[in-house]
Amino acid sequence: MTTKLYLESIEAGYYQHFSAVVTEIHQEHVVLDRTLFYPLGGGQNWDTGTLSGPNGPVQVTEVRGRDGVMHTVGEGHQFSVGDEIKGSIDWDRRHAHMRMHTAQHLMSGLVYEMFDGARTVGNQIHSDRSRIDFNPIAFDEPMLNSLVERANEIIAQNLSVTDTVMTREEVNEIMPPERTNMDLLPSSVRELRVVKIDDGFDLCPCAGTHVQQLGEIGEVNFLGKKSKGKGTQRFSYDLHQPAINISPKQATL
Repeated sequence: MTTKLYLESIEAGYYQHFSAVVTEIHQEHVVLDRTLFYPLGGGQNWDTGTLSGPNGPVQVTEVRGRDGVMHTVGEGHQFSVGDEIKGSIDWDRRHAHMRMHTAQHLMSGLVYEMFDGARTVGNQIHSDRSRIDFNPIAFDEPMLNSLVERANEIIAQNLSVTDTVMTREEVNEIMPPERTNMDLLPSSVRELRVVKIDDGFDLCPCAGTHVQQLGEIGEVNFLGKKSKGKGTQRFSYDLHQPAINISPKQATL
């Protein structure tokens, strides 16, 4: 079991460096007792970066896994079980994912509120562009313009983003289950990590990485829409850079 350091708080997502111990080796994959690297999941792409051990640094090119997180470092890495390592994530990629994922939360909430409860039924978060699938909906140009305009108005308010742990029942008392896609979560999961925008503007169970202030997102730029059949439409977007430059925390976790 790998401890996922980025889940400890919204703030933990801003750290770039961490220490860990190698617990398993599977050919070109290394498992650690703790990690800052985000593995592929929840529509969000993985982090990249480096792991440095007794024989120097190696590149982490892919990260996957739910319990034991597997860091792909390639053959010839020379790691051994028990090695103490230093990890470092690619900050620009991490922060781009944080911005994109928080923008997805914002727009998913707005589409639900503005367009008769249309749900988010899929998403893919990348560093350069992302997409969200909504159903049931048929976007026209005025709808798209109003969505993007409203999203950017709210981003300009620089609302805070926080996280907490809540039970399913507590979440359902605040938000309709269809808005939070509660039916997609295993019924055995009783406590959820929840990401909130402001105090009640939006609330959604999520294990991704997010910014602390909406102003970090920058401006949402609509790229295009595509029909995915059966009332589903895909909304693609990228982000203009925000006016402020955010640096990672320099301490090591």
